[in-house]
Amino acid sequence: MTSYVIRGAKILGGEPTDIAIEDGVITGIGADLSGGEEIDATGLVALPGLVDLHTHVREPGREDAETVLTGSQAAARGGFTCVHAMANTEPVADTAGVVEQVWRLGREGGYCDVQPVGAVTAGLKGTQLAELGAMADSAAGVKVFSDDGKCVSDAVLMRRALEYVKAFDGVIAQHAQEPRLTEGAQMNEGPLSGELGLVGWPAVAEEAIIARDVLLAEHVGSRLHVCHLSTRGSVEIIRWAKSRGIDVTAEVTPHHLLLSDDLVRSYDPIYKVNPPLRSNDDVEAVRDGLADGTIDIVATDHAPHPMEDKECEWAAAAFGMLGLETALSVVQQTMVDTGRLTWEQVAEKMSTKPAEIGRVSNQGRPIAVGEPANIVLVDPAAQRTIDARDTASLSRNNPYDGLTLPGEVVATFLRGRPTVRDRALVTPLVKEAVTA
Repeated sequence: MTSYVIRGAKILGGEPTDIAIEDGVITGIGADLSGGEEIDATGLVALPGLVDLHTHVREPGREDAETVLTGSQAAARGGFTCVHAMANTEPVADTAGVVEQVWRLGREGGYCDVQPVGAVTAGLKGTQLAELGAMADSAAGVKVFSDDGKCVSDAVLMRRALEYVKAFDGVIAQHAQEPRLTEGAQMNEGPLSGELGLVGWPAVAEEAIIARDVLLAEHVGSRLHVCHLSTRGSVEIIRWAKSRGIDVTAEVTPHHLLLSDDLVRSYDPIYKVNPPLRSNDDVEAVRDGLADGTIDIVATDHAPHPMEDKECEWAAAAFGMLGLETALSVVQQTMVDTGRLTWEQVAEKMSTKPAEIGRVSNQGRPIAVGEPANIVLVDPAAQRTIDARDTASLSRNNPYDGLTLPGEVVATFLRGRPTVRDRALVTPLVKEAVTA
């Protein structure tokens, strides 16, 4: 394996230093290191490789929208060295066989680690538990289970799932959406939904499920993770639950940090997402929640769709938007450049903590001697205008198209192998063996 010396990088925004990499491991940090191919990182910030707890790669079944390979490439371009692939594929990832297929495709691609998320219920139907234990015991070693896209709305089934995953230190990641309160919902419920004549998705539909589930998690003593939290009330419930010592974590998406429901006035389906874009007050609340630690992590909810599912009338359009290649820039604009987060805190919320929640031991590690060389080099001074056509994804449903965002990923290293270099994808020269 090629050795590298990264010259003059600022580790988490600190003083410029050199980082030596050999055989996939960080072997030195300091001044004037030698012994490998040199990479000029002057003015760049070095972060641990990013970890996404919420990615849709669509394979198997919807390879017209995304594959494990193209999703991995988009992840690498965004600075990610690990993503968690959601279970709403066709067939659903509810058995050991399907999760192992996704895991192996990620290893074969070589651009990032792909950790499958197992379904909570068989077929995402919400009537009986999926093969949770078998998926946990598989080669993929599944620790995160979610019916994302659908809520586990049955309280008894949710309790059983929380109890079951305790045996192998798993976590249930809930898509908090009370289905009866959101029948036919198209956007955030409020004055604007009435004005536009679109069925509203009320905040209470999210908040009611979160309130129920944190109490269930407390009752059974299990781990709960809340997906794509989006409202002020949800932030307050999580804050209350944590004050009681309940073992709950929560994520916010980049789009809920930056975009609001005002954009729906355009009737452009690019802004149709679940949960919906919320009010400006909600946007401020989730920013505050992320800054004060109530919200633990940023997760992309990268949701690719083919053009025909988005370039149509609003009511017929699919929910979801891309996020992997722009996530770090959005976080820089909304949280770093506004003084709400430091780069060290960004590393915690986009690398260390998501790896901890997902129990991925070889990811989210600090940039330190002896640690795996999972590193992303970011140019925080860069300004780039987002072009939806410039993407590794097969899809183009990018809500930031035409916007100018700060920061750009210059290089990404996965265990010492560059997957992105000089802002471009690199074909892995040596791919790791796939072993059970």
